[in-house]
This record gives sequence, C-alpha cells and structure tokens, in this order.
Amino acid sequence: MSTENVNSNTRAKTWLKPEQVRELHAAAQSETFLGYLRDRNELLIRLLYDTGLRVGELVQLDVDYLHLDDEQPYVGIPASIQKDYPTDRSPSYVSMNLGLDDSTQDTVLRLRSYLNTRWKDSEAIFPSRQSNRMTTESVRRVVRSLAEEADVRPQSIEGGVGDPSEVTPHTLRHSVAYRMLHEENDYTLYDVRNRLRHATIKTTEQRYDHFDRV
Repeated sequence: MSTENVNSNTRAKTWLKPEQVRELHAAAQSETFLGYLRDRNELLIRLLYDTGLRVGELVQLDVDYLHLDDEQPYVGIPASIQKDYPTDRSPSYVSMNLGLDDSTQDTVLRLRSYLNTRWKDSEAIFPSRQSNRMTTESVRRVVRSLAEEADVRPQSIEGGVGDPSEVTPHTLRHSVAYRMLHEENDYTLYDVRNRLRHATIKTTEQRYDHFDRV
C-alpha cells in the first residue's frame, strides 16, 4: 500500500468546530433528556473535548482519578486504561491538566457540582441507569443523540458537512486537534501528538496533516 493511500485511509474524516461543541453542551440540557442525566451527558462532551481522551479511556475513569482541589486541577490517566501499543512505546501514567482556560475552568466547576449531586454514587465518574459504569457503546449513543438533538453536522474531509449521526466520541478527539491548530495559539502537530498521546508523530501527521492550512 502506498504512503498516499495510507494517509488517505487514516486521515480524520469528520470533526467539529468549537461553536458546534458548545451546541452539544446546550443540547445536553434539553428537556428531551432525563433531568438527572443532563449534567452527566454534558460532562461527557466536556471531558472528551477538553482532554482528547479515547472513549475506552473515558468510561474507565474513576472518581479517584480526578484531582479537582489541587492548585492546578488535573485528571490522572493510569497506564492500565490507556491504549497499549505492542512496542517499546507502551504508555505510562499521564496527568492531564484541567482549568487552563475559561472553558476548562468551567468544566472543573461543573465536575465538582456533578460529583456532589449526581443521582448514583459509583466508583466510576460516569454511571449508567443500568450499571455503575457506562459502556463505550452507551457513550457513543449519548454523543450521537446530542448531535441529532442539536442538528450538529460535522465538518467533512470532502469539504462539506456530514450528518449528525456521524458524530462520535472520536469526532471530538479529532476536534481537539482542529482546535489546537486553528483556534489556539502557536500549536504544532508535535503539540497535538503530545496531547492525544499518539505512539509516533507519523500517526499525528497521517491523521491531521490536512488540518494545516497552506
């Protein structure tokens, strides 16, 4: 397979702009959804977009991993819940800062309130109605439902927009890269690589080289 084909097949196909993510926040508080799940659903979106976590990592987050009362709040991600690479680049524990700007500071405040008032006291940050921990599929359903409620149509690699049903947790991960390269100052693909914890910079380049404007 040629390098050109590899790049084409692995490029991020859909992503959201920051204002579209804010529309998902608003949709989470819609009366369409059960009242006691609204804050949980909004925080799912916020943490995915603030940190770039993979959905498999998000559902494994425990309350104990949050350090919200530190001078610089952060979430600790144990190696055991991260994507493992069958190489000598296997991941290690990482601390992801929260509260770096107005948006993430708001996330920290909302997390504190949510943990003090949520309807179910579980080890996991995000329980479901049926279980003490959401599954990856249940998170995908929530994200898709919010996109459909808000009629958020993702940006497409083809130059147009997609359908709300195409918005997934991984769309939000791609959206972190877009935000860093277009909305935040002086970030490069190397910074994106570090934030998203790719095994190599080659992976980052293959995913997001089309986000760099020429």
